[in-house]
Parts: sequence; C-alpha cells; structure tokens
Amino acid sequence: MDEATDDELAAARAPRWLFVAAILAGSFLLFLVQPMVARMALPQLGGAPAVWNSAMLVYQALLLGGYAYAHWLGRVPPRMQATIHLAVLLGAALWLPIGVIAMELPAEAEPALWVPWLLVASIGPLFFAISAQAPLLQRWYSIASHGRDPYALYAASNIGSFGGLLAYPLIVEPNLALKGQSWLWTAGYVLVLLLVAGCASRLPRKADDEPHIAHHSPAPSLPRVLHWIVLALVPSGLMLATTTFLTTDIVAVPMLWVLPLGLYLLSFSVAFRDGAVLPEILTRFAPVIILLFGATLIAGHQKLAYLNAIIGLLLLFAIAVTLHTRMYALRPAPDRLTGFYLAMSVGGALGGVFAGLLAPLMFDWTYEYPLLVFAAGALCPQIFLVPASGALWRHSAGLKTLGLALAVAGLVWLGIANPGGLLGEMHEQIAFVLVAALGLVAIGRRPAFLAALAGGLILFGGYHAIQLSLTDARTRSYFGVYTVTDYAEERQLAHGTTLHGVQLKGALSREPTTYYVPGSGVGQAMQALPDLYGPVARVGVVGLGTGTLACYARPGQSWRFFEIDPAIVQLARDSGKFSFLSQCAPQTRISIGDARVRLTESPSASLDLLALDAFSSDTVPMHLLTRQAFATYGRVLAPNGLLLVHISNRFMALAPVVSAAAHDGGWQAVRLSYEPGPNFVATPGTGGGTRVEQIERDAESASEWIALSHDPAVLNRLVARGGGWRPLGAWPGFAPWTDDYASVIPVLRLLHPELADD
Repeated sequence: MDEATDDELAAARAPRWLFVAAILAGSFLLFLVQPMVARMALPQLGGAPAVWNSAMLVYQALLLGGYAYAHWLGRVPPRMQATIHLAVLLGAALWLPIGVIAMELPAEAEPALWVPWLLVASIGPLFFAISAQAPLLQRWYSIASHGRDPYALYAASNIGSFGGLLAYPLIVEPNLALKGQSWLWTAGYVLVLLLVAGCASRLPRKADDEPHIAHHSPAPSLPRVLHWIVLALVPSGLMLATTTFLTTDIVAVPMLWVLPLGLYLLSFSVAFRDGAVLPEILTRFAPVIILLFGATLIAGHQKLAYLNAIIGLLLLFAIAVTLHTRMYALRPAPDRLTGFYLAMSVGGALGGVFAGLLAPLMFDWTYEYPLLVFAAGALCPQIFLVPASGALWRHSAGLKTLGLALAVAGLVWLGIANPGGLLGEMHEQIAFVLVAALGLVAIGRRPAFLAALAGGLILFGGYHAIQLSLTDARTRSYFGVYTVTDYAEERQLAHGTTLHGVQLKGALSREPTTYYVPGSGVGQAMQALPDLYGPVARVGVVGLGTGTLACYARPGQSWRFFEIDPAIVQLARDSGKFSFLSQCAPQTRISIGDARVRLTESPSASLDLLALDAFSSDTVPMHLLTRQAFATYGRVLAPNGLLLVHISNRFMALAPVVSAAAHDGGWQAVRLSYEPGPNFVATPGTGGGTRVEQIERDAESASEWIALSHDPAVLNRLVARGGGWRPLGAWPGFAPWTDDYASVIPVLRLLHPELADD
C-alpha cells in the first residue's frame, strides 16, 4: 500500500516542471511584448500621452479578457478546455511574426479611438492568448497532479514576467534590431505552444467524466471578492505612483520605472508560498515600515535623493508583499482558482487606471502616493508588537482611540504652527517623532494606528503639498508636475526635480537664461540668423519650456514651436506667469503634439533653423534621434539649413548618437560646450544712455549644443563668429540609431565611464 502511494505521488509530481516551464515562458513573452510593441510603434504613433494611456488601457483590457476567458473555460471538461485553448493559440499565430500593422494615420485622428484599434489589430489575439496562460495552466496542473495546490506556480508566472521586464532593455533591445526581436518573440511563442500542448497531454481522460464547473468548495461571498480586488488594487496603483513620485520629487534616473515594476512582480513570488519567513516578517512589521518610511518619504527632501529612492522602493516591496500575502491567505480552494485570479486582475487594472490615468487629471501633485500608502496602512494586518501593547488596548479601546487621535491632531498643529518657537527650528521633525511614537503604541489597534499615520502624512510633507496646491503654483499633466516658484529677482519653472526655465524680473525680463543665454550654442546660432539667412529667417524649435528662445526673435522672422505637452503651452503663453512669448514673439505659432509627427506633416524646405531641445531630462525620446528622424529634419530644412541639437544630460552621453547620425546622413557638425560665467547686459538707464548689469549666475546653466548642416559654408560662417565652436568628434564603431534599432544602454554614463567627458 505504501508502495502504491509512492507511485501516485511520483505521478503527481511528474508534470510539475512542464507546467512551470509553460507558465514561466508565457509570462516572459507577455512582459517582453509590451515594451517591444511600444518601441515598434513609437515612430508611427509618436510619444504623446494620449497614445500611451490608450495603449495601457488596451493591455489592461486584453489581460482582463484573458483572465475572464480562462475563467469561462471552467464551464467545459478539462480536455475540451485544452482543445479550445490550443485552437486559440493556433489561431492567434496567424498574427506572427509580431509587429505593428502598416497604415497611414489621419493627421487629426483621435488617439483614444485609433490607438486601441491599431494595437488590438496588431497584437490583440497574441496578447489575449498568452495572458490566459497562468490561471488556466495552474488549474490544469491541479487536475493533472490529482489535487495538488497549484497556487505556488504563480511564483513561476511572476518570475517569468520579471525576466521579460529586465530582458528587454538590458539584453534584447541593445543586441537585436526590431526585426530580430520580432522573430525572437515568434520563436518563443512556438515554444509556448508546444509546452502548452505537452501540459494538455497530461490531463487525465477520466477528468472528462464531469464538467470542470462542478465546484466542491463554497462560492466566495461578495465582500470576500471585493477584499481580493482591493488587496490587488493598492499594490498595483502604488507601483505606478512610486514610479511617478520618485521621478517627480526625488530623483530622475533613466529606466527607473523598471525597479518598481520588478519589485511588484517579485512580491508575488515571495508572497504566494506556504511557510515562507520573509512574508511573515514583513507582514508583522509592515505597519512600522509604513508609518516611518511612508510619512517621511513624502517630504520630498532631495539632499539624500538616492537614499530616499531606495527607501521608496523598499516601502513598495514591503507593502506589496504584505498585501499579496494577505491575498494568498484568503485564496479559495483550487476549484475556484480562475475566479480568484480574475478578481485579482480587476484590482490590478483598477489600480493602474487610478494611478496612471485618473490621478494626473484629479491632482496637481502626486497625491495618489500618500493616499495609497494610507490605504495600505488600512489593509495590512495589525499585530501587537509586544504583549504590553495588547494589554493597553484591552479595555476602553474606543475612548483611548479618541484620545490618541486628539493628541495626534494637537501635535500636528504644534508641529506646523510652532507657536512662540516652542519646538525650535526642527519643529516639524520633533512633532513627527512624537506622532510616530504614538503610532508605534497604536499598532494592533487599526483606528488608532490610522489616526497616527494620517497625522504623520500631513505633518511631514502633506501639509506643504496642500499649501502649495492652494497657491495655484503647480500644474500637472501626464508628463509630470510643474511648479512655478517666485523669488525676489526671478521666477522659476521646475519639472519635478529638474529646472525647466528661469525668467528674470524687471528690466531683464527679456534676457534669455539657463541653457539659452547668448553665449550658449543656441544663443550664438540665434544671433547669427540675420547674417546666415537674412532678415526673414524661418525658425523652428522643438520644446517650448518657458518660451525663453522667443526673445531671440526679430521682426520679419517666422517662428514656430513644437511642444508635446499642452500644460507647458498654458504655462508659457496663457497663464501670465511667464512673459517671454507675450513680450518677444506674441504671434509665434505653437504646434501641439509629438514633434516628429508634426514635422513629418510640414512642407519640405520650410525652415532655415531647427533647434531640438528635448533631451535634457531622465528620458530620451529615441525616435527623435534616429536615422529616419534626421532624414525628416533634412527634408524640412532648406538645403543650407542649420540644425541645433541640445545634448546636455546628467545621465546619458548623446554626442556619440548625434555624431553617428551626422556621419550617416552626410551632415557636417560642430560642437560648443558652454560654462556659466559673468554675463553683462546693457539696459536703458534712468537718465538716458545705457546701464550695464550682470545676470545672476544661478540664472545660467552649463550646456552642450551641436550644430549640423549639409552646407559646410553655413557652419564655417557660424564658427568664424567665434564663441568656442570645435569639430564634433567621432566614435568609431558606434552605429547610428534607427527606427529599427536603438538602445540607451551604450550611452549611460554610469555603465560607460569613458563617456563621462565625451
């Protein structure tokens, strides 16, 4: 009898590796296809937020559809499920090799309508078929293994997702052109199809005696289903909110979005296990982590930016593991598995919609971040840290909770108002320490803990955020948070942590500042316009900012700005906060939308000078630096036209990219590195004549500009005016970016120190 039992156990374990491989490979492809298709579609669709918000909704909808389809298949016997799913996989294979369908998009088409249609038509069936893999194969495993718990296999799904997430930017994109990427994904799809067929072959025939819909466990109640959804919603939303918050208020680092998403995926692998030590530890101490890290982080202090970023990532991981562990503990029996994953998918989608789509419309700051941290505090299990704490709350808990809440409110007022300087210069920090101490005592008593957490969030960052929102100094769009700050002699526009523009006040309000001062590369080129192209030069600028460059405009010239973010247009032209445009070039045209798409629509030889200023933040719109993009610039420029490219960037060395494009496209190129120094300007004097004043050095910025032209004579005349131009160097072996191949990995300064002084 023991021998027979051992044989049955061996038979039950036999298919595990096959199911693990199939689930892992499917999830790997799922997370590989999303950035791959985004990269394929970028030149065609541009980088406007409406495009990628629509794309995110498509992915979420297809994922929900796949999970709903896996749940629906429960209505038929297991081997019929296998037949149907293999037929779906074979039918979706008609869309291979993967790619975006070629079509001419209408110039005024509505992205909310045609982007979903284009993506669904291009990859919809493939994405749908693959997205059903994880829940469906887990159910098959339970049947094939005679009732073994399948939930642990979800770890394989998320390890595969994490692998696909990292593989694309680090391995696939740097080493393969898009055509090669497409065929790699196609080969992976064929492998998945074979693995699924192998899994289907392990389904026992006797399982067909009764339909899979026959459940042996009670159906979950509506409150339990809603609990699943909320437990999935908060980590999903917090993952996106963490990315936005870190890049907005802490530090802007390329590819930072990979880390929150990767930790979010890994949290499932950690949480969906029985008897694991780490989930138990994190669950016990999650309230402490949320109280101390969640409240202090939103203060947004940048002196220890990288440390704060690490803290934010650890906070996300702790919350995700805690809530996913709770979800795992509340999981139903395996016969209800697909419904459980469907509810989880609904929660994940709602979290993404809230943080990715609704929050930028609802809030002028990343308020979704503290709100989701507070929600995590409300959902995480409350366990008394020490027995004495439990004894404290055993009697008159309601009255004690009210007393603690009032004490927290008093400390918040004291920390903010600091009457008579009672708490000294560090009044907020001292008050927070006292609130945190009350919060630690309250852990285990949820209402009291939430009162302390709310006090900490308001006191240490939240109050200042609300105060700034009430001043109308902040604007938010899908591209980030813009803050206007007034000083005695200047007004600044900050895009998160990055200074986006400065306008001096008074008589100097027309003077170009920051990257655009007269000594910079673009400043010298703008001053040379009458000499190069006469009094009626035609100028285009990609990137509006505060409109600083408009003050180089002269009567008779024709100017046009290209700006992707309508919020920037409102700040620079319509809000009255910056007056470069209204004072210097009120008739300037502004084209809203992706610059490459708009330039493609422009007539040939319609510009004499085109300035590209879109590469100074943490992200680089790669489609603006490809061979095809430079061909578009060459077509739009006159034969003797001048192209100015701003390559200042803290993290990426872009000179090799522009150099390779110049050599490939037959451009001549020179470069100017500008360092701030004394900058004297002449202004009208009070008694006639002129008065010489010096622009403050904090209104100037170091900058790197490259000037390119197909006409060497134009560059020679620019260089002859002086200013420090020098020939652009060459980087042997550096291939130009193309719409088919581009990667930021080879130009990251951190990975390639030899480019630090490029």
